[in-house]
Amino acid sequence: MPGKTIQELVKKMDPEKALKEIAQAVKTLFPLLDQESRLNFVVSLIGDAGADKVASLVNL
Repeated sequence: MPGKTIQELVKKMDPEKALKEIAQAVKTLFPLLDQESRLNFVVSLIGDAGADKVASLVNL
């Protein structure tokens, strides 16, 4: 019997509880990853800034 995916588990949880659990899992995984993998993960969470004026201020 295949295990449940993380998304399946999260859908059944209270959103605040799910975020806390995800944060704890990320804290466990981050030290095991290289800097590029961590950066790619964070960028995937934020998404493409595109023409967002506020996001472009970060580069100043």
